[in-house]
Amino acid sequence: MDPLKTIVEFTAEAVVGLSCFLLVFLVLGRGLLPRVEQILAERRDATEGRLARAEQTAAEAERALAARREELSAARLEAAAILQAAAAEGAGLLVAARAEGQRQRAALVADGRARIDLDRELARVELQGWIGELSVDLAGRVIGEPLHEFTARQGTVERFLDELTAD
Repeated sequence: MDPLKTIVEFTAEAVVGLSCFLLVFLVLGRGLLPRVEQILAERRDATEGRLARAEQTAAEAERALAARREELSAARLEAAAILQAAAAEGAGLLVAARAEGQRQRAALVADGRARIDLDRELARVELQGWIGELSVDLAGRVIGEPLHEFTARQGTVERFLDELTAD
C-alpha cells in the first residue's frame, strides 16, 4: 500500500465526510433548527403569557376580595349601628312604657283614694244618722219617754257628733 494512495483516499473520504457534514449542518441549521427554535419560542411565549394572565387574574381576584371585605366591614358597621339604634329605641320605648304605666298607676291610685274617701264620707254620714237614731231610741228607753221630737227640734245629736268629729 502506497502511502500516497492512502492519503488520497483519506483526503477523499475526509472531503466526502466534510461535505456530508456541511450538508447535514446546513439542512439542520437552515430548515429544522429554526423551526424547532420557533416552536420553543412559541411555547415560551405561551407559558409566559399564561403566567402573566394568571398573575393578572390573581391580582384582580385580590382586588375583588379586598372590595368584598371592605363591603362586608361596612355592612357589619351598619348592622352594629342599626342594632345600637334599635337598642336605644327599645330602651326609650321601655322608659316611655314604664312612665306611662306609673302615670296610669298613679291615676288609678288617686281615683281609688278618691272613691275610698267618698265612700268613707258617705258611710260616716250614714252611720252618724244611725248613731243619732239609736242614741235617741236608747235614751228614750232609759228615760221611758220618746225623745225623737225633742232631739229633732234641738239638733242635739248632730251638735254632739260634730263636736266629736271636730276633736
